[in-house]
Amino acid sequence: MHFKRRVVAVAAVIAMAAALLYGSTLELNTDSEENSRLSWFGRKETIYFWYSDDSMTNFVNSAAVSFGEKEDVRVIPVLTSDSEYLEALNQASLHSEQVPDAYIVSHDSLEKAYLAGLAVEIRDEANVCSESNFPPAALSAVSYNGKTVAYPLSYETSALMYNETYLAEWAAQIARKELLNEGEEEENPSEESQGIPVDEDLLAAKTTEYFEKAVPSTVDDILNIADTFDVPEGVDGVFEWDVSDIFYNYWIVGNYMIAGGDAGDDKQVIDIDNPETIQCLEVYKALNQFFFIESDTVDYESVLQDFIDGRTVFTIATTDAVARLKDAKESGEIAFDYGFSTMPEVSAELKSRSMSVTNAVAVNGYSEHKEIANRFAAYLTNECADSLYEMTGKTSSNLHAERDNGPLQIFMLEYADSVPLPKMMETGNFWLQLERLFASVWNGADVTVMVQELANQMASQVNAVVQ
Repeated sequence: MHFKRRVVAVAAVIAMAAALLYGSTLELNTDSEENSRLSWFGRKETIYFWYSDDSMTNFVNSAAVSFGEKEDVRVIPVLTSDSEYLEALNQASLHSEQVPDAYIVSHDSLEKAYLAGLAVEIRDEANVCSESNFPPAALSAVSYNGKTVAYPLSYETSALMYNETYLAEWAAQIARKELLNEGEEEENPSEESQGIPVDEDLLAAKTTEYFEKAVPSTVDDILNIADTFDVPEGVDGVFEWDVSDIFYNYWIVGNYMIAGGDAGDDKQVIDIDNPETIQCLEVYKALNQFFFIESDTVDYESVLQDFIDGRTVFTIATTDAVARLKDAKESGEIAFDYGFSTMPEVSAELKSRSMSVTNAVAVNGYSEHKEIANRFAAYLTNECADSLYEMTGKTSSNLHAERDNGPLQIFMLEYADSVPLPKMMETGNFWLQLERLFASVWNGADVTVMVQELANQMASQVNAVVQ
């Protein structure tokens, strides 16, 4: 997933699949019966539901049919281009008889949608948008100026992925070294001493002890493994990730570099140039001395493939990796065990916090059927949540979905406390600028200077609008 800011869409390509499915259930025997039934069918309340991702088609159509049967209404899905999406929605709202009543939108476009009248405060009669159904990040993502203006549907964030087999090997190595060094002053035994027999029961116990603590809780833990692991043949490095993409870097500064507060909509809450952010970026800069990743030669796909090929111990992945590795394991492409973990803290003193993007369902302010549109949005994000991942590969924002999927629950933990991408239009280029900052810092630029430049630029953009 290469992160770019997405303000979506172009012209509409209307899919009447739900209506066709309804029509196919009618058995019309005579002309009079046909006219009667078509007249009855035409009196049903109809809403149009827009979306721009073709992978959602089966899910949306299925939900449209089941909701229509439940509520005795028609829901007509409309698949449209993701180019100038909001502009197309606006044009259809003003100039079409088939006004989009509800639609899927990336949460960072909600300010633009709300100010254009394309999103309104939801009528959540069933209290679906609550902490009992969604984590804090999801509720923040769909909030604008203190109002809930959409329903959370799906999300993306990052987590740590590790080769469990390699960590077990590292634990055995460290356990053996510790037993050999017991009572000795030297920290690292000579190669000859590696062959000295040790108590196998003690070795097994020590190996288990180290293995249980092997999943890193801080960046220092990763560095310790990198410094002490005699990696197996074929392993190119301990830690590799896509350092060219801000989505996989932001966790380093996410807890301290603030743009708009938790909801990402407050122009008064922007704090970029602060001591903690600078300290975190200094840690990031130092990582290049350990892992030597060329930012212009890696991307997410190559990093993920290196992990599958057993060439790395740790990487940073998005939710797509769950299915990708499961398939690789089942096909025999990988023979090792692996696991997922929340992102490590930057240090014992500095916390980490990942970025997240939430796809949401908004109700159009121009709709004449807001009540039904609200109920369908709530139905889609709550009652249909369990089928979302299976049908689309997208992870539901609903806390009750995929409870038995351990890896996805790790991502949900990371998502719950993540930083939603800001909605402020004034900071629309912030992420591209931040991506450039990370690239410069990775390649040795002065952290303080780079942070100050970014802070000044964002302050100038925001103040120009506020004034």
